[in-house]
Amino acid sequence: MKMLLWDTSCHIDESYKYIFLPICYSFTFVFSITLNSVVLYRSFSRTKHWNASLIYMVNLATTDFMYGLSLPFLVASYVMRDNWVFGDFMCRLVRFLFYFNLYCSIFFLTCISVHRYLGICHPMKTITLETKRAVKGICVLVWVAVFALTCPIFRFAQTEYLVDGFQNCWDDAIDKEFQVYVPYGITLHLLGFFLPFSIIAWCYSRVVMAIFRTLTLGAEGMSIILGAASPYVNRRRKSIKTIITITLLFALCFFPFHVTRTIFLVLKVTSRVHCHTMQMVSICYKITRPLASFNAWLNALLYFLTKEKSGPCCHKPQPSQHGLLWPLRILDKGGNEEDQAEEAGNHDDKKLKEKNMFRDVP
Repeated sequence: MKMLLWDTSCHIDESYKYIFLPICYSFTFVFSITLNSVVLYRSFSRTKHWNASLIYMVNLATTDFMYGLSLPFLVASYVMRDNWVFGDFMCRLVRFLFYFNLYCSIFFLTCISVHRYLGICHPMKTITLETKRAVKGICVLVWVAVFALTCPIFRFAQTEYLVDGFQNCWDDAIDKEFQVYVPYGITLHLLGFFLPFSIIAWCYSRVVMAIFRTLTLGAEGMSIILGAASPYVNRRRKSIKTIITITLLFALCFFPFHVTRTIFLVLKVTSRVHCHTMQMVSICYKITRPLASFNAWLNALLYFLTKEKSGPCCHKPQPSQHGLLWPLRILDKGGNEEDQAEEAGNHDDKKLKEKNMFRDVP
């Protein structure tokens, strides 16, 4: 199918997406359903050991699983060359679930980044502010906020009959409503992506400042007081890896999609756009869409690669901090050991406060 732009005679050949997108979405469907199912099963089988990080991860897995259930409809639609046969309501629901999952993931990853930032720069505040009840309340707030932010998609996404009984499910809006949709789409990008990304970038900059200040104070002093492998030191190391990993995840999955989609929306309502420019932007936008959906299984994969695989009676060698997979070990040794580390770390934090050796980053 070819798409006719409003104000030009430029036609964009999208035949490539009928092979590329079904393959990508099928891959995401298999991995997101499988991995997130096991994440939820394992998490709910040990609810007594939940901590702040695991609560956020469970919410991530829940929204990723919901999104995975919608993917077979998209795969079938692209295989039939954009012919939508599942009705108007399913069209709206499937399009809604894509953006709802996308921004739930972004918001929960932002929460994890802030959680790790507090653990590094304001450890005493973490003790009093980040109780399990408070974290659960934050998760509820995220669900409500993202639903309010994305519910207009039910209004814009809809089916439209074209020729010979051919029915298309529009992702953004039908042509006659597209100019009304663009301000909402750009606002969605600003509030749903660029604002959280700015928060994560700010957290990362403060963490870097904290690291340099720790180096200035000297690592020997920390080792003498707490020990080189103390829970406090381990927690800092884990927090640093978490924020770095989430920044990389944003750069891989979310940043290309939002940049190309913003340009696509602006150009589509701009007159006298060169045909070649529109073709290139459209191709980039279509390619980055499945890339954005990869977060539905990358979040779960991250969870699995950070769990302790050996029993408590067995000694497991400390994993190497080098190699290609080190960012995926951000949760370190699983829920049980993290709980113990956080409890011990809180005790160490109190000792540090009493001795006034470390100050919170202003």
